[in-house]
Amino acid sequence: MDRYEYDSHHLWIQRRRRRQKRQRLLLAAGCFLLAGACTAGAFLFQKNQDPARPVRSSQPPIVIEAPSPNNPGTENPVPKDSGSVIIVDSPVGRLLSEADTIAAGYDYDRAIDLLKNSEYASEPSIAEAISAYESTRSSLVKAKIGEITHVFFHSLVMDNSKAFDGEDDSDGYNQVMTTAGEFEKILQAMYEKGYVLVRMHDLAYETTDENGNTVMKPGTILLPEGKIPFVMSQDDVCYYPYMSGDGFATRMIVGEDGKPTCEMKIDEETTLVGSYDLVPLLEDFIQQHPDFSYKGARAVIAFTGYEGILGYRTADKYAGSETYEQDRKEAARVAQCLKDNGWELASHSWGHLMMGEIDMDRFRTDTDNWENQVDSLIGPVDIILYPFGNDINDWHPYTFENERFSYLYQAGFRYFCNVDSNPHWIQIGDNYLRQGRRNLDGYRMWKDITAESEGRERKLADLFRAEDIFDPDRPTPVPEM
Repeated sequence: MDRYEYDSHHLWIQRRRRRQKRQRLLLAAGCFLLAGACTAGAFLFQKNQDPARPVRSSQPPIVIEAPSPNNPGTENPVPKDSGSVIIVDSPVGRLLSEADTIAAGYDYDRAIDLLKNSEYASEPSIAEAISAYESTRSSLVKAKIGEITHVFFHSLVMDNSKAFDGEDDSDGYNQVMTTAGEFEKILQAMYEKGYVLVRMHDLAYETTDENGNTVMKPGTILLPEGKIPFVMSQDDVCYYPYMSGDGFATRMIVGEDGKPTCEMKIDEETTLVGSYDLVPLLEDFIQQHPDFSYKGARAVIAFTGYEGILGYRTADKYAGSETYEQDRKEAARVAQCLKDNGWELASHSWGHLMMGEIDMDRFRTDTDNWENQVDSLIGPVDIILYPFGNDINDWHPYTFENERFSYLYQAGFRYFCNVDSNPHWIQIGDNYLRQGRRNLDGYRMWKDITAESEGRERKLADLFRAEDIFDPDRPTPVPEM
């Protein structure tokens, strides 16, 4: 069975688009016949010199709706008779296209509201779309929040020859980085299995209970039967100086289209702009496959602060440099662009420290540095992704008796993520959400490939087959951590 057969909405879209294609072909044929009739009429008119004598076509006229500079078409909606032709570049066609895009991301309520509140709500094609969306909405299934997986990456290797060149950093890159080719294969494999990207904030949200207390409540995620929600994050989106020349993006910028993209410095004279890391590559994929994103969801992007964020040297130690103030301004602009386009921002601590092991004084200082040097640029965030997965507690629930949790909570954090290789681990407390994350890097994929020969269980089988993803450019075996 084709994996879309169960989704009545997508089937309806495909049928309507095929019908519109047939209508466009009929329209082209009709226009050709109409043009021929007009030519014949002109000939007869000239021959008979009788302007009062009409020339009649044996075919009824085809009424179309098409905008023009002097007549945008908004005052002439598509006729209601069943034989009318709907042109995509028309008010009704554009409205339906906008609704389709919204509904492709499973936001059927918004798509329905858009159509119902339009001036064309009574048109047959609009009513048909509303009916299809309502039918699909009624069949949606509530996701089990406690079974949602969370995968994460570091900066993507864009040039394998530079990252895996045998120099000092090569082993580390081989262990904890993912190549761009692997990332794209992972997206495709998970898409084909029915995975759909959701936000951290879709899993649970803060609200007020009947007693006026602020509490964390599980969210409601509604998807078609067979779809599998998941969360994605990326650590260390800072483009550290040590990565320069090793085949990674150099920094993130705001592209000409208003979306975040990346610069990659090839050499001293050449800097390219394009999809050179996770953010633009994931955006490209979602543009091609809007049903991979739940209501516009994107990944969680996490920063440290000790060098700066997004490739800009924004840390206090760079104050006084020629580029410091401009770097802070540009970093803030890119961060806002990320938020405006659906990305969630997070702390990875300021100093990339073992937050569960450092002494409490250093813990406070690090958290304060984050607030002073990063929050001041990007605005407050409520997600923290622990470096090394080093949690501030064991599996028992957080309480305010835990001094570290209390300090982070007072700093505004509500979502806390460690690292766990199991398919899913979520803990929703009275005032927080805690989730395990799975690293999809060279080390984890290599351990999966060698699992059976070493008598171990595969950890990634629910997502993809590691052999199908693993980049042949990687040196093997991948070193032990």
